[in-house]
Amino acid sequence: MLAGTADPKRLAARAPKLASLDTEPLELRDVDVVQVFSEIGSQGSEALLPPALHPTLPPIVSWLIYRCISSPWGAFTLVQTRISCRSGVRPRAYLVSGVIDNREAARALESRWGFTLFEGDVGLHRNYHEIRIEASVNGSSILELGLRELDPLAPGDVQYVANMNAAFTPRGLRLVQVDPEYVVHRAERGAPLIERFVPGAWGAETIEPVYPVSAAFTVADLTFPRLRYVCRPDVPALEGTEPVQPG
Repeated sequence: MLAGTADPKRLAARAPKLASLDTEPLELRDVDVVQVFSEIGSQGSEALLPPALHPTLPPIVSWLIYRCISSPWGAFTLVQTRISCRSGVRPRAYLVSGVIDNREAARALESRWGFTLFEGDVGLHRNYHEIRIEASVNGSSILELGLRELDPLAPGDVQYVANMNAAFTPRGLRLVQVDPEYVVHRAERGAPLIERFVPGAWGAETIEPVYPVSAAFTVADLTFPRLRYVCRPDVPALEGTEPVQPG
């Protein structure tokens, strides 16, 4: 089985710090959620993941976007770049990094759930025939995505997989499993558009989208969870997964 080859020390250069693994869950209501998938070039794809994780065939990048109108930190929009993978036999997504437009939300997501985030401008725009997503950092555009020809789906037809977020924890550098719960109220699918992606701005020069696969939009209640598992990044997840005991 293929395994990631990225040096965990390189991951540590950008990893946020969790003071504790004991965080309370947080529910956010009526969140707009967009998910876009694309195949990426297979050459060197193992180097996008740490040894704990297994790349998928074909290798896939996904962008997961949340537009939240209300939270303890105010409204925010977050876009994540993730690499599809497996932790043992379970499907997961390794977080490369994200861009968010709310500083307080960024600090909370970093310190409680281990998200690696940059502050920037993120837009999610919807009209009758398409949805567009844009992200920029320091005035430079680093992402432009879209969905067109939207068709309704049953709420249960859209699935999401848990994040594996690299972060410093009281146990050392770990991959923090973050598996939000979704209660989907409305769902649509559309033809994916990838008009701009600047991989170096996200921290992974070798991500090259080559074939758009799928895209979906939902309105959902979203709960960021209490942490249940962390994983050593340097050994296979079947060996290095550790349960988190609350309190």
